[in-house]
Amino acid sequence: MASSEQLFFKAPERPSLSQLKMPTETNISTFDRTSSSSTLSSSYTGTPHVHNKFDDVLEGLDEITLERFPPYMRKMSHSKLVKTATGVRNLANQIGSSYIHMQAKAVLIVTKPRDNSLIPVTRELTEWLITTKGVTVYVDSKLQNSKRFGADEMKRRSPIIAQSLNYWTPEITRDKADMFDLVITLGGDGTVLYASGLFQKVVPPVLSFSLGSLGFLANYRMEEYKNQLNSVFYDGIKVNLRMRFSCSIHRANGELICQSQVLNDVVIDRGPNPWLSMLELYGNDSLLTVVQADGLILSTPTGSTAYSLSAGGALVHPEIPAMCITPICPHTLSFRPMLLPDSMNLKVCIPDDSRSTAWVSLDGRNRVELKHGDYLTVQASQYPFPTVISSTTEFIDSVSRSFHWNNTKKQKPFSKKNNDDDLDDAQNDEELFDIDFD
Repeated sequence: MASSEQLFFKAPERPSLSQLKMPTETNISTFDRTSSSSTLSSSYTGTPHVHNKFDDVLEGLDEITLERFPPYMRKMSHSKLVKTATGVRNLANQIGSSYIHMQAKAVLIVTKPRDNSLIPVTRELTEWLITTKGVTVYVDSKLQNSKRFGADEMKRRSPIIAQSLNYWTPEITRDKADMFDLVITLGGDGTVLYASGLFQKVVPPVLSFSLGSLGFLANYRMEEYKNQLNSVFYDGIKVNLRMRFSCSIHRANGELICQSQVLNDVVIDRGPNPWLSMLELYGNDSLLTVVQADGLILSTPTGSTAYSLSAGGALVHPEIPAMCITPICPHTLSFRPMLLPDSMNLKVCIPDDSRSTAWVSLDGRNRVELKHGDYLTVQASQYPFPTVISSTTEFIDSVSRSFHWNNTKKQKPFSKKNNDDDLDDAQNDEELFDIDFD
């Protein structure tokens, strides 16, 4: 096991916000192409940042003064800075073992895109939160003119709704995450990934109602939302800090193409090419192996139940600090999936002698072609993703429900009894089997 000295990452020089081009997509941050690639791709995993809702829980942890960090980090007044990479785990343990009491004033609702059946559900939840909890509710700005949502009708019927109904945009979630106390998602796991993409820095606690196809991350039942949210507001919540990846994609000359936080996985595949992908996998600047396969999956423990599992990877509990490496149809029998420590910086390169290019996707979105010499870097992010847990056995419950994990018929015990119910129990206990093992 690595020592704390080995897990420590020295904070590198970082550019100021004025040097950065702010993202225009909801799930990816695109930086100025003229920025220094070596600076932008440096690991910065040693100082995790969490939402200010966790301040009370973290009072006892050792902190670093903001003055010791670059100007762009000193502006994050809602952040908590912890000294080493092991601080991420201490942070997760501290938060996971404590109830966080919700004094929620602002709730953001993320509704599954392209599903009109969830618009009335969003409306019902919005009305209930405003009229019974007195909170300000932010819904997707696309609902402002939606007839199904009927914002104007709600405002005419209730003055309090007119005052407390607001709308969020990707720009607001990107720049003002600290203004929200709770995020509620209505959909499935894809909606949770979409919410992760909206928050590229600190993330408020996320509570997910299962209204989609899969439910590994969405474990609350919408039919019981009133009782469950009453419990959240009055009794508090327990949160699991899920690890995210910080991913950067570069051209061969070092030019930075994009950078994004990833909750599930990074997938590099051969795309439409008829040949196998050839990929060089580096760990902490040392060549680990050359991959000849249809592709490679780099997944978080959260993403271990997704594409990685289908490709033969292991199920990994979300509290295990590991990076999952899973090949896709490798051209060898000995290339097995592997878990690497979360303190390792990974790099995947397309060698010059590869027969084809490759394609990379981040959480299933924004596919980018990697040409010869291009590369991507992956490391544990300093911005974890806090999910509200429904029970301490949530992970096992999810894989049992969705995958019927270890669902098998129980073996019958050896029995000495026959069909004669009138036999005396004492006599039956002494009876030998007519057919026994030699």
